[in-house]
Amino acid sequence: MKTSVLAALLLAAATLPATAQSGPTLQEQMACRGDASKFCAEHVGKPPQMNACLRENKTKLSDACRKVVESHGG
Repeated sequence: MKTSVLAALLLAAATLPATAQSGPTLQEQMACRGDASKFCAEHVGKPPQMNACLRENKTKLSDACRKVVESHGG
C-alpha cells in the first residue's frame, strides 16, 4: 500500500512544470495524478514531455487538473 501511494506521488510530481520559485504543491500533484496516468503514462520521469502531453490533452483533463495546467502556463 505504501509503495503504491509513493508511486502515485512520484508520478504526480513529474506531471507539472517546475517553476523557479517552487515545484507543484501536493494539492496540484494530486489533482493531476489520475489524468497523468491515464493520458501520459509513457512520459513518467520526463517532466518536459509530461507537461507537453498534459497541455496537448487539456480538453480531456479533469477540471481540477486543467486549472493546474493553466496556472502553470499550459
